[in-house]
Amino acid sequence: MGLKKPRPVTPGQRHGALPEYSELHRGKPEKSLLKKHKRQSARNSQGRVTVRHRGGGHKRRLREIDFDRDKWNVPAKVVSRQYDPNRSAWILLLHYADGEKRYILSPLEVAIGDVLEAGENAEPRPGNAMPLRKIPVGSTLHNVELQPGSGGKVGRAAGAEVKLLSKEGNRAILRLPSGEMRVFSVDCMATIGSVSNPDHKNIKHGKAGRVRHLGRRPQVRGVAMNAADHPHGGGEGRTGEGRAPKSIWGWLAKGGRKTRKRRKPSDALIIKRRK
Repeated sequence: MGLKKPRPVTPGQRHGALPEYSELHRGKPEKSLLKKHKRQSARNSQGRVTVRHRGGGHKRRLREIDFDRDKWNVPAKVVSRQYDPNRSAWILLLHYADGEKRYILSPLEVAIGDVLEAGENAEPRPGNAMPLRKIPVGSTLHNVELQPGSGGKVGRAAGAEVKLLSKEGNRAILRLPSGEMRVFSVDCMATIGSVSNPDHKNIKHGKAGRVRHLGRRPQVRGVAMNAADHPHGGGEGRTGEGRAPKSIWGWLAKGGRKTRKRRKPSDALIIKRRK
């Protein structure tokens, strides 16, 4: 599945490029795996806006995704590939041999009807989940645990892939999607293959209304504001951002301000920082 360009009969369609949904399940999601999802419109417990430009959007329901892959040595058949409004990747509905149903992130190379498995004795092929100690060096992974038993945290977005570079003793070195090289325990679980929908980054919505459905409200550039409203505002004509781009609160922005905490315990696990 790639992107499709609609016929340019309206200005919004002329500039749009949207995902191809032809291979996705057309029916309703699995009811037993749905939960209510109450949206806060970027407000905190006092009702104040803490993140700007969010709100509205289409109503959603949460799909319970199995990031743990803790059902070992029970084969599961891939029944359908579905759309999930809460994430960029597609999801798979699995029917296990004992009757249980679960959603997992859809790997790129898995087809409907395939049989997947998790556990130490599983085959190292796309969609199967295994501890890092059992996975061959050079494999492409996703949904990797940071700590054994914590559930997959790394490599879950559309098109994400993590590379297993080497293993030594109880340590494995992985290259993350950001380019960072990091040490993991060989007891951490990971799923073989890369995440589906790699063309998500090339989507062009084409019109403001489609973005409003996603829950994003309009944004006003700082240079278009008055000097009292933004550090970039004011001036005669188009003055630009100046030498140091800043946020509306005066913080350095666009890479000028580091946000990672100093002396973080996990610094010892990072071999090479992201670019």
